[in-house]
Amino acid sequence: MTTNNIVIIMTIVVYLLAMILIGLACSKKNKNSDDFYLGGRKLGPLVTAMSAEASDMSGWLLMGLPAVALMTGLPEATWTAIGLAVGTYLNWLFVAKKLRIYSQKIDAFTLPEFFSKRFGDKAHIITAISAIFIVVFFVPYTASGFAACGKLFSSLFGMDYLTAMIISAAVIVIYCTLGGFLAASTTDFIQSIIMTIALVVVLGFSEGIMHGFDNIFANVASLTGYMDLFKGFNVATGETMSYGALPVASTLAWGLGYFGMPHILLRFMAIEDENKLKLSRRVASVWVVISMGVAVLIGIAGYSLMNSGILPAYESATAAETIIVDISKVISQYGYIPAFVAGVILAGILASTMSTADSQLLAAASSVSQDLIQDTFRVKLSEKASLWIARVSVVLISVVAAIMASDPDSSVFQIVSFAWAGFGAVFGPVMLFALFWKRANKWGALAGMLAGGITVLVWKLVIRKFFAGTVLDFYELLPAFVIACVAIVVVSLLTKAPEKEITDTFEAVKTK
Repeated sequence: MTTNNIVIIMTIVVYLLAMILIGLACSKKNKNSDDFYLGGRKLGPLVTAMSAEASDMSGWLLMGLPAVALMTGLPEATWTAIGLAVGTYLNWLFVAKKLRIYSQKIDAFTLPEFFSKRFGDKAHIITAISAIFIVVFFVPYTASGFAACGKLFSSLFGMDYLTAMIISAAVIVIYCTLGGFLAASTTDFIQSIIMTIALVVVLGFSEGIMHGFDNIFANVASLTGYMDLFKGFNVATGETMSYGALPVASTLAWGLGYFGMPHILLRFMAIEDENKLKLSRRVASVWVVISMGVAVLIGIAGYSLMNSGILPAYESATAAETIIVDISKVISQYGYIPAFVAGVILAGILASTMSTADSQLLAAASSVSQDLIQDTFRVKLSEKASLWIARVSVVLISVVAAIMASDPDSSVFQIVSFAWAGFGAVFGPVMLFALFWKRANKWGALAGMLAGGITVLVWKLVIRKFFAGTVLDFYELLPAFVIACVAIVVVSLLTKAPEKEITDTFEAVKTK
């Protein structure tokens, strides 16, 4: 092992130890399960903003998005980024404050609990269905984060993929189990800063080694459609693609997913002062636009580096997901200080995956320990027992996710896109109608959740498989979201209106 590699490893180890120390510090502030899952609603505006977006971006920002841009050009990567940027802003604008006020009004600490109390579901059917969907979609989502970490170390040091993935997962589990939501939010805030540094340094280095953006864009100018938002170019096959209105619409639909992301919505519920959400919205929106723009540019620059022989020749977007890792290797060759910088970049990739995985673990664990065990099955637990059940749930879910992540050939981008569609369709429509339509009732909410979740599964696994290349082969979130909205409206209108107590609470929140 070279001295430069040792410097990189030491940098990453220091970063990982810092995350664990934060978990230890935050563990002292967890007095009960509510503190473990929502941090006592004491998050500041900057931590709320940056932890929400860091937990959202995941490994696909530093691995998946640049890879897609490198291998296919601007269309898919850019329209996805635009959809996410718009979705981010609208979610903060319309949902954040209202959800914070509403969740405190009805004393809800988890998303399933919020839906159950909002719709007056005393039988906790909504709680159970919500919790099941959270576990179903979060386990593979978490697995994608573990897989990203495994790919990082395997590619960089030639480590066994499975060993690298397990070590990374263990660190995440340790600080999550110790510190809960407060530790996850605090580390996410720090991780967002590291992610930003990594993106800027990688882009700056790529621009410098290619002697300017003019040369970078000149290298892709001959690829017909590569820089065209409505065409695209498949680098692997050398074919020009077509990107029409329907693919653009389905890609923009990524933005709809924000309304149903449990790990983001929990940040809205946890802020200390809802009046500071305006600052959070501005910080979050600006960071998302800049970070995704830089990630796409890194992908474009990556083609030039690959074409120049500086990076290896990637055969697919999945293979290209190591682009930033490979650029870091090049940087580390210039000396000890560049090796340290490379270590920071690689820590940024770890940060992007860990910041999402920790939030997903907590959301999934709360669904098991709080929403299923205590609320649905009505198992009475002491505060201490509840806290320990929460921690055990984190460990068990991590084990399942690690087993799913054992395949080194899995695509981070594809796994994230599927889970994103699932959450967006299951919870997005229900959240919007819960906050903005008084007539929505529990039967409509249940119908919407089931319709959204089933449509995602059927569209992804059946329709897109058998109708590949046809007009029906587009992102499953769009049809699932629309069908879920229709189901909520139709079923709510066909069934009994909500009780007066529920509508009175709705009106009380509406006036604030």
